[in-house]
Amino acid sequence: MTDNGPTNEDHGVAAFVQDNADYYETEFAKIQGKTGFTWSWNTMAAICGPLWGAARGAWGFFWTFLVLELFALVQIGRGLWGELGADQLARYERLLENIAKREAQAAELTAAGDAAGAEAKLKIANNLRGAADKALEAAEAAGSTAATILLTGVVLLLAIKLVEGLYANYAYEAQYLRWRSGQKAQAGLRRSGIWFGLIGILAIWPLTLIRFTVAKPEEFVASLTGGLLGEKLSITEFPVGKEYFTIFAKKGDAGFDWLANNFGDVFDGVTASIRWVLDGLEILLIQTPWPVVMFVTVVMALRLAGPRVAIFTAASMAYLAFMGLWELAMITVALIGAGAFLCVIIGIPLGIWFGKSKRAYAFAEPVLDFMQTMPAFVYLIPIIAFFGTGKPPGVLATLIFAMPPVIRLTALGMRGVPESTKEAAIAFGCSKRQLLFNVELPLALPSIMTGINQTILMALSMVVIASLIGAEGLGALILEALQYAAKGQGLLGGLAILFCAMVIDRIAQGAYRRNSGSGH
Repeated sequence: MTDNGPTNEDHGVAAFVQDNADYYETEFAKIQGKTGFTWSWNTMAAICGPLWGAARGAWGFFWTFLVLELFALVQIGRGLWGELGADQLARYERLLENIAKREAQAAELTAAGDAAGAEAKLKIANNLRGAADKALEAAEAAGSTAATILLTGVVLLLAIKLVEGLYANYAYEAQYLRWRSGQKAQAGLRRSGIWFGLIGILAIWPLTLIRFTVAKPEEFVASLTGGLLGEKLSITEFPVGKEYFTIFAKKGDAGFDWLANNFGDVFDGVTASIRWVLDGLEILLIQTPWPVVMFVTVVMALRLAGPRVAIFTAASMAYLAFMGLWELAMITVALIGAGAFLCVIIGIPLGIWFGKSKRAYAFAEPVLDFMQTMPAFVYLIPIIAFFGTGKPPGVLATLIFAMPPVIRLTALGMRGVPESTKEAAIAFGCSKRQLLFNVELPLALPSIMTGINQTILMALSMVVIASLIGAEGLGALILEALQYAAKGQGLLGGLAILFCAMVIDRIAQGAYRRNSGSGH
């Protein structure tokens, strides 16, 4: 019983199946000799079900029919001991207790001479009695469906067994063809597969059946295990996990406090550096008269990206000015600009490194996945703990959230440079520096510019979220609109953010297209 591929000596069915070779040779010949469906029945597969697939290494068969048989068994279990009306019966009992309580209160009020109060209590009791009668009827109706559910489960299980018997040889013949072509596929029976299949069934079926068929699964499991499982470690909820959550949450708080206390100077230095950049940008964009900023920006767009982008830039900035959103928009542009600038300055060198070093990228990839998949609001928690609130923490949150695209796409562009081109450049005497700046970066530039574009858009998406920690700008306007359901204010503010981002992106992309010779 080996798991090696076929040898040159023997590619036959007997070498593959090893057990019951005559049967499988006949069935495989039937399947291969006819186009379409042909009757091929496997009794062992029909009887053993998923275990047959585990023994033969047909793991697709194993997992598929493991789930299908479990579904049928759940229906059978519900029909046999499911206590289908238990919930309604419990509700009926609670209602009866409530009715008795109301009637006792009515009797006390009657004895005290409060006829009106007693009548009100009796009226409530009568209403509850009607609800109790309906709950009892629902419980009886649910109980009467047990036979139907049991019959459905039995029919479904038989149908699944029929499909297993008819499909098994087709699945095994496909496995044989993979084995024969040299692909990795198990040959013959394997005891380890049987044991793994048994472990999988025992790990999945019993608790699932108890969960969906027993009315009080925790108490039932506790009675079977002497309290080790069930009530102490619920199979439907995780009460113990809440204790662990509290413990680790406190540890996390202590860790954040320790870092903030011991590295406060470092965090303050980072905040001061970002604040210095922001203050410079805000002085340039806000203190300067808006017509001057608008004129310079439109001229820049004209020279770098062409007349159409210049016209769009002028219209967008005129919208900001005449709507009275200029100052808020410039604060937002400063935030986006600072965040995107830092992302590019840090991200492109990292992308170049990761593009050249597979080992470094393998280490960084899970970190980048974490940065991109973690919900954006979560970033605000450590940011507030270490850097406080305000605009610099907003830039840092943007930096964490928006940097992965430029790193990934820069690395992708670097890896996409043909090896033959690099070898030719080295053959002509290029140094490593010349190879990087004159060959690799120009060829990777389309991918790098796509990364910058994505970074700008993701930085934009953080503007509103960063306003939650006092980042101000148009994000604060949107946040206020959300709080007070100011639909018009929110729409106008959203258009302003959109125009700011589009202007930045169109100028950057236009400059690249002109420099690369693809634009006019």
